[in-house]
Amino acid sequence: MNAFQSLQPLYSMAGFAVGLLVGLTGVGGGSLMTPLLILLFGVHPATAVGTDLLYAAVTKTAGSVVHGFNRTVDWRVVRRLATGSVPMTALTMLALSHIDIKGAAARELIAVALTLALVMTALTLIFRETIVARYAHRIGALPPKRIAVLTVGVGAMLGILVSISSVGAGAIGVTALVVLYPRLPTARIVGSDIAHAVPLTLVAGIGHWFLGSVDVDILVSLLLGSVPGILLGSYAAVRLPETLLRRVLAAVLIAVAAKLSLDVHASSKNVAITAIGVRGTASTAPQR
Repeated sequence: MNAFQSLQPLYSMAGFAVGLLVGLTGVGGGSLMTPLLILLFGVHPATAVGTDLLYAAVTKTAGSVVHGFNRTVDWRVVRRLATGSVPMTALTMLALSHIDIKGAAARELIAVALTLALVMTALTLIFRETIVARYAHRIGALPPKRIAVLTVGVGAMLGILVSISSVGAGAIGVTALVVLYPRLPTARIVGSDIAHAVPLTLVAGIGHWFLGSVDVDILVSLLLGSVPGILLGSYAAVRLPETLLRRVLAAVLIAVAAKLSLDVHASSKNVAITAIGVRGTASTAPQR
């Protein structure tokens, strides 16, 4: 089967839709793509996360190159974030390698982590201005060494969250950087966050690749759709109110998180009922 025969138009359409929303809102594709793969296409959560991480690594690389040429990346901030995120990502992937990544336990772990990450992202989108207004001045006044340590800590948190759910490097990362570096221009905050996402998603994506939770055919199809979607969304973004876009997206993320939570609850209930049924059958079996 050649590359063109393996392309899947529905995934390309999904990639286009997510790319369009990413271009409009600036929020990372993980908070949109991973739930879409799980809920709409029925992809196993581990495969959805692993595929999305490599998808993000490719798209973020292109974005970081543009920001690099525009000199809107603070490499000092990127190094601090990566100091925390890369080792923690490697440790998280090592921990995941000790469980069956395609099993029921991994499915529930990823679904729970994804639900929490989506809720955190939605709240960040809604209350970003409030969070920044309340904490940026106080935290920004801390000694430089304390800021550096906190930045490494933020990177470590993102390493764990992104490795398990593929969500967090966008809205959560940007908000944390705005609070930690209130004097840094917004363009450099966004550029630094995108540049940091490259090693983070690449290390996590490679880890999922070795665990067998990456679907290359889906990955290629998503990328083919997302590029024109991002271009169109970026063009239209300046013509639509940012606050309205972020609130609509936040509402979508909360709805998706609720659906994931209900699915996890139903799955756990079914497993419990099955286990009880098996035990009951075993207990009533005639003894030889």
